[in-house]
Amino acid sequence: MIPARRVLLSSLVFGGLVWASPTMAQGGAQGSKNTVPPPTEEIAPPVVVVPYDDKLARLAEVLGSVHYLRTLCKAQGADEWRADMQELLDSETNGEPQRKEKLTAAFNRGYRTFASVYTDCTQAAIVAEERYRNEGATLATEITSRFGN
Repeated sequence: MIPARRVLLSSLVFGGLVWASPTMAQGGAQGSKNTVPPPTEEIAPPVVVVPYDDKLARLAEVLGSVHYLRTLCKAQGADEWRADMQELLDSETNGEPQRKEKLTAAFNRGYRTFASVYTDCTQAAIVAEERYRNEGATLATEITSRFGN
């Protein structure tokens, strides 16, 4: 099986030869007035997949949920959960827009899920926040103990 990078490089090389051929056949710069320049292709950065991406996405979702619930219940340090998410994005997705988008979507999904259920701080919301906070702590411990340096 040919790696995708080789196929892309081959198509760029052969595509460049096809575009060069009419110009060369017409005598170089003379015939270049009527030629159409080759289309520019944006090459997407490679998608990086790390072994703990699923757990990291779940952690991002938990952070979004806890952020919403703590803000709803006006708990101390409610904004620190959003800051934690930004720190996670900065450290884990530097230069990897696809991973950043995936984790941001997970955070927003967690936030919106609870926003659609809880509009007031109830006892159930407080219990849910505590459970999610515990799950987040467990996930963070698992990720760092298994994949940390």
